[in-house]
Amino acid sequence: MERHYRLAWALLEGGWRRDVRVAVDAQGCITRIETEPAQTGRLESPEAADTERVAGFVVPGMPNAHSHAFQRGMAGNTEYRLSSRDSFWTWRQAMYALARRITPPDLELLAGQLFVEMLKSGYTSVAEFHYLHRQADGTAYALTNELWEAIARAADTAGIGLTFLPTLYQTSDFGSQPLKPEQARFAMTTEEFLRAVETRVSAERQLAASRIRTGAAFHSLRAVPLETLREAVRGLSSIDAELPVHIHIAEQQKEVEACRASTGRRPIELLLETGLVNERWCLVHATHATPAELRGIAAARAAVCVSISTEANLGDGFFDAARFLDSSGRICVGSDSQASVCPAEELRWMEYQARLRKRRRGVLADSQEPHVGTRLWRDAARHGAAALGQPAGRIAPGARADWLVLDPDHASMAGAREATALDHLIFAGGSPAIRDVMVAGRWVVKDRRHAAEERLAGPFKELMGRLAREGA
Repeated sequence: MERHYRLAWALLEGGWRRDVRVAVDAQGCITRIETEPAQTGRLESPEAADTERVAGFVVPGMPNAHSHAFQRGMAGNTEYRLSSRDSFWTWRQAMYALARRITPPDLELLAGQLFVEMLKSGYTSVAEFHYLHRQADGTAYALTNELWEAIARAADTAGIGLTFLPTLYQTSDFGSQPLKPEQARFAMTTEEFLRAVETRVSAERQLAASRIRTGAAFHSLRAVPLETLREAVRGLSSIDAELPVHIHIAEQQKEVEACRASTGRRPIELLLETGLVNERWCLVHATHATPAELRGIAAARAAVCVSISTEANLGDGFFDAARFLDSSGRICVGSDSQASVCPAEELRWMEYQARLRKRRRGVLADSQEPHVGTRLWRDAARHGAAALGQPAGRIAPGARADWLVLDPDHASMAGAREATALDHLIFAGGSPAIRDVMVAGRWVVKDRRHAAEERLAGPFKELMGRLAREGA
């Protein structure tokens, strides 16, 4: 049975439109959109009796293209200096310590709280780049993988779209160095990896679940030897030729130098030379990419996911978004380590980094879309959905009904009109302006409240307290 909505303002593929009628089917997908013809002042078909009127600016929900849910347990607990040379690599030791302690119930609670936070901030789907595979002692789970199931239950509780990315992680560094004891939970053979992906894909085909998708990830080139990566990609292609594939790459300068010392190539250069990268791939970070590498990624039609709040938190460096966009590159955003869970903040700092580098304003707008907010939100939503393999990121027939309603009465939206609504969201307000959130045709946030948030609040506070004490 269809549901019907009448939107006061909506950002459609062709731009902003007023008085938009949308029909959504029982699976949560948009079946029909009608806009008011300017010449007649009326719509072609009569309004359904059950039509719900939606006041506010309606925009596509943002896919979160990169998340490690368990790292929500670190937020706020690592912001102190151990030495004058603190870096990503010292932070990583704290992350390993947390990874060793997390139990499946811990993970379900952390992820449930996180996914609710994501929805309230404007993320309506998430790619969970997941490399916690084994029990704390490094042994495999006997029947089902309890850590994987914890993520699935948390996504179901929150009502967020989920692309689950089982992540291959086999070596500790370039040159096929063995995993360290603190990495024991990440271990997975290539056969286990392919079998797990195939099992999940088969189950999803039987369920025909509209919010759930399985992809695959390679942790990094230092964690997956090149020949193993080639073998695994061949196996994935035989399972599903359209699987989304993600990989961390060139996040840190030390990683680039180690790759060059081991292989004679930079990481992105090495990956592109394989000929494997195409529009199904999402390269995460690519912080230390040369101009030639950025052109190569764009030519391959791969996406780059930047997580600026994490990259800034860890001191990674600056991604050259302006150069990549000038090459028609496809950019999306993610929350990564959960230092911040806010797509508006990611996009704001994408533009601000470019302004600081170039010492001018409006760097990431273009001739087709002069409003920075609209350009960045529209593009990140569309490319993020493609990176997740989800039918989302746009308000159009055939897309899933994932959208946000921006409150025109919120102080941050004062004076906003259609053309400037996303400029206000990104540069003047952020997530507090988001009043309602829909995923797959179901309201999961209404009047800034999620049904599960009060139930999660107490147990989450207790868990964070325990994790902080254990990590002290």
